[in-house]
Amino acid sequence: MPRAAVLGKPVAHSLSPVIHNAGYAAAGLTGWSYAAVECAEAELAGLVAGLGPEWAGLSLTMPLKQAALAVAGQVAPLPAILGAANTLVRGPDGGWRAENTDAPGMVDALGAVPPDGWMVVLGAGGTARAALAAAARIGAGGVTVVTRRAAAVAALEPVAAALGVPLSPARWSDAPECLAAADVVVSTVPVGAADPLAAQVRWRAGTVLLDALYQPWPTPLAAAAGAAGCRVVSGLDLLLAQAVGQFELFTGVPAPVEAMRAALLPDHR
Repeated sequence: MPRAAVLGKPVAHSLSPVIHNAGYAAAGLTGWSYAAVECAEAELAGLVAGLGPEWAGLSLTMPLKQAALAVAGQVAPLPAILGAANTLVRGPDGGWRAENTDAPGMVDALGAVPPDGWMVVLGAGGTARAALAAAARIGAGGVTVVTRRAAAVAALEPVAAALGVPLSPARWSDAPECLAAADVVVSTVPVGAADPLAAQVRWRAGTVLLDALYQPWPTPLAAAAGAAGCRVVSGLDLLLAQAVGQFELFTGVPAPVEAMRAALLPDHR
């Protein structure tokens, strides 16, 4: 009876069980189950050590993405560069391997973007690290990270250097100008933080915005960008894309993407 779960704190609101369990049913993986488990950072090592052999994989949300590296016996190259993992996969020897499906999931969620375009990232947390990796994969010309604290961008500089992505910092007061000139925008900031920008940015119709939030939706930023003719990608699109990668790592079978999408986005059947 293989098991998997999403860990984090808080985690009761997570939609990951909806996505993964729908995938198991569609793929005919009888007996597989996926749950949400509350787990603080200090509890992660003990929880993982106590899991039985029936556990195939773990999805990790905040605040566990950096702590995951310390409990893994093996760390894949991408999470090693990013310093963050959103996935732990059980290996054949019973040990755990840290993976990161956030970055490739972001690439899939973004879809077609302008070649050699410039990306602007709002915020400098764990999702911003995934955005840097996504920028490298899509061949972005460079990335501007907009934050309120210069020290937060400094922490990303080694990551950008390892990925070969030109990185430049910007102050929050410069955000409207930065977003207006961007080809791709990735907003990683908490609910409400970017709301004032909605009335300040003169969007270009060709810009692609990925707002990592999905509740409430649309955010004021997403609504303003959409009204200006931009293509808008929601946090639900990102959640689905990273879950598809986790599903395949956990099960070893192709993910039934449409069934997983229908469960997460029933209005898009």
